[in-house]
Amino acid sequence: MGDSFQEQLAEDSVFLKADRRLDTELVDRVILQLNRIYPQILSDKEATKFRNVDVPTGVRLGELLTHLQGKGEEACREFYRALHLHVEEVYYSLPTRLRLRDSLDPLAYPRVYQQKYILNDRGPLFFLGCFSVAMGMALLYYYSEAKVTGGSRALGIAALGLKRKAEEVLIWYTEETLMM
Repeated sequence: MGDSFQEQLAEDSVFLKADRRLDTELVDRVILQLNRIYPQILSDKEATKFRNVDVPTGVRLGELLTHLQGKGEEACREFYRALHLHVEEVYYSLPTRLRLRDSLDPLAYPRVYQQKYILNDRGPLFFLGCFSVAMGMALLYYYSEAKVTGGSRALGIAALGLKRKAEEVLIWYTEETLMM
């Protein structure tokens, strides 16, 4: 990969011509950016030629890229700026950009991935367990404000496994608290 923008544009031009994300509207935006901000790079006459909708977008884009490479380093740099400004996802998926991003030697420059917030290192099941306990306590608190208290409900459930006499007493106690 070359260091100059002209060499990068020559390498990226195949990708840019084949990319379907660069439709007519986006190519026109880039052309207008180059024409309005840098008229020395793309004059009004040239911009009108490259914005002709009768010519397919791929052909117009190819002619524009060839024209910009002929204009020099500054024109290629400004094309990349306009592409970055208007079509950021295409700009970051260019082959030269991907290579620049991945060209750092991982041994010389180790990548450090830092998380902003580390709550714990126990994993998602621990979180779900804690969340379930908290949700259960919230539901218990919410329903404990009803007529049946938690203790009397527990007594009613506990009565199911007892003998008949004890079961009647506990159920009677549970029903009595319901009427209050």
